[in-house]
Amino acid sequence: MSEYQDIVDKNKQYTFFSWSAQEAANPIAVEKAKGIYFWDYSGKQYADFSSQLICTNIGHGDERVNKAIMDQMSKIHYVQPTNVTKVRGELGELISTVTPGDLNKTLFTTGGAEAVENAMKMARLYTGKQKIITRYRSYHGGTFAAAAAGGDPRRILNEPGIGWIVRMHDPYSYRSPLYRHCTPEEGDMIVCDLLEETIKMEGPGTVAGVLLEGYSGSSGVIAPSTVKYWTRVREICDKHNVVLIADEVMSGFGRTGKWFGIDHYNVVPDIMVMAKGITSAYLPLGAVTANDKIAKFFDKNMLACGLTYSAHAVSCAAAIATINVYKEDKLVENAAMLGAKLEKKLQVLSDKHPSIGEARGKGLHWCIELVKNRKTREEMSEWNMPMSKPMMELSAYLKNNGISTFVRWNQVYICPPLCINEKQIDDALEIYSKAFEITDKAVM
Repeated sequence: MSEYQDIVDKNKQYTFFSWSAQEAANPIAVEKAKGIYFWDYSGKQYADFSSQLICTNIGHGDERVNKAIMDQMSKIHYVQPTNVTKVRGELGELISTVTPGDLNKTLFTTGGAEAVENAMKMARLYTGKQKIITRYRSYHGGTFAAAAAGGDPRRILNEPGIGWIVRMHDPYSYRSPLYRHCTPEEGDMIVCDLLEETIKMEGPGTVAGVLLEGYSGSSGVIAPSTVKYWTRVREICDKHNVVLIADEVMSGFGRTGKWFGIDHYNVVPDIMVMAKGITSAYLPLGAVTANDKIAKFFDKNMLACGLTYSAHAVSCAAAIATINVYKEDKLVENAAMLGAKLEKKLQVLSDKHPSIGEARGKGLHWCIELVKNRKTREEMSEWNMPMSKPMMELSAYLKNNGISTFVRWNQVYICPPLCINEKQIDDALEIYSKAFEITDKAVM
């Protein structure tokens, strides 16, 4: 038996795989990684076009982050959260310099789902109200309340979930029936009107928060057509004393060509949730950052949130080093520059391949939606159903030809590390283009 197969077999025998029937799991046995690439134990190279789980934003193997981790380990690796370390305060201050507005005070968690749960707790404690409104096409994590808050099909096995989550419709101009008889901009305003109607119908005295991804992620990179959408959401929240929570777990730290997805809309949320790119996945860390008004409330009122590994010293050191890499290497600017070029390249691909229904995104955060018919927009594989044969063949082609990325339902993702260059994008797009020839054959 080869070393590669022995590693796979041992993992399958003794460990569980997320979101999978265990027999169907088909993992890559990864040995090492550098920059935008990783290699398996057979020596095969893969271009990481999903940044693993859209988290290795600065790329793999950055020695500056590795050194910061080792340096902190040699001093103190952990103290209980009622005590403090130098790196905890330094990271809190550094986050306040990149977040918008008066988002200045942070609770640290170990990941995005925990951050989402604690953000919802904070909104409920602060307002004294119960309900949180979220979107149908959203994902906020796999823990119980975070999974209930998410709207995509991964929530269903968790249901009935919790009783205080209420869902709203998405600004999904390509497919939502709300947009069929109006312009995308008008549709965005209808969605906002429906949000306010939902708050009124639920009772403004019961709605604590609205939880929205700053820029949608694994549910399809869905974003409103106009900045007026977020402006209107902000107005509605202010009018009804509702906390606006931006989930930037996936879209934060340069992914969309700005520090945070919501920065494209010139709106400041009351609470922002972060993880993934905060350490570029070098170590686990999440964060909940609140504005000054909410922070002041908890000066005299108990913050009923707590985690054993909150503000873990080594993770904080990794985050400081990572944020400095974003700045030193101008990775946020690189994502914006290459994103503008990628948009044009994807238009060329769309003109060439009739199975591409829509390519949408910002920066280095893109989703391509594949269809059987552009006129009817029939999906190449239906939402919440097993992947169709053309989509499975496309996924296998990409993997066999050294592209690692998300392929789910009728969606294919392009979300590489922000340290990528244009040639590396072009090389990968040649492989994507060949893969789309498979789905082109299924076009009717």
